[in-house]
Amino acid sequence: MELGIFAKTYQRDRLGDLLDAVVADGFSALQFNMACAGLESMPVQIGDHTVERIQKGLSQRGLHMCALSATFNMIHPNLNEREKDLRRFAVLAESARALGTDLLTLCTGTRDPTSMWKDHLENGTPQAWRDLIETLTKCIAIAEEHDLRLGIEPEIHNVVDSPQKARRLLDEMQCTRLIIVMDPANIFRYQDLPQMDTILRNSFELLEPFIALAHCKDVSDDNPPIYGAAGTGVLNYHLYIELLRQMEYPGPLIFHSLSEGQIPSSVEYVKSFLN
Repeated sequence: MELGIFAKTYQRDRLGDLLDAVVADGFSALQFNMACAGLESMPVQIGDHTVERIQKGLSQRGLHMCALSATFNMIHPNLNEREKDLRRFAVLAESARALGTDLLTLCTGTRDPTSMWKDHLENGTPQAWRDLIETLTKCIAIAEEHDLRLGIEPEIHNVVDSPQKARRLLDEMQCTRLIIVMDPANIFRYQDLPQMDTILRNSFELLEPFIALAHCKDVSDDNPPIYGAAGTGVLNYHLYIELLRQMEYPGPLIFHSLSEGQIPSSVEYVKSFLN
């Protein structure tokens, strides 16, 4: 399987230096973030010069952008915040194909007003689900306009906090533009860890037809669990890679939640299951 990485893993002042570091570490695929090109992650505008600079940088190094981060809080309690971010989402969508990708990754969101990765008691309410459907419907309309796919990732701190809810969303929306970003570290609460293998297998049974991007990170057995580099936690990577193989997963494995210093050991760890 091809190996890739979150571009934001690297901290460089110049895009070219960042891309050189990606190549030096042996990656060929990037999940890109516009912050790596000196803009906000969700920019107000993207100039032609920026697009050309990213295109040229990737092409010269034989890199490809497998996905572009377009994460915002899709159920933010403030409707004005959601509408503002939808306008910025449209900016990313307009440039995505020119940048070299047809996949925008999303965050299904939380009622927490300060962080889209923080849990909230109201995430499980019917109104939170309705707000997600409303925001996602608008995103799909934008994706239709630009012929893009949208990546949904089950994540315990978001409104779509399980593979079951992800499948419910897919069944409800009935939209071929929606795909699943599989990051198994994100689907385990502390009490779920003893049933890890069963939960992993069930997750793939539910979502396999929709998985188009796979992430590599790890989860600890702390309460609550802590995320980190692949190989530093308790995730059953042997089973995870085997399930990807069984479905004949066609895409890259994208590393994240690690420091630059952890990259060599983490890559070596994952590669041990690929041989």
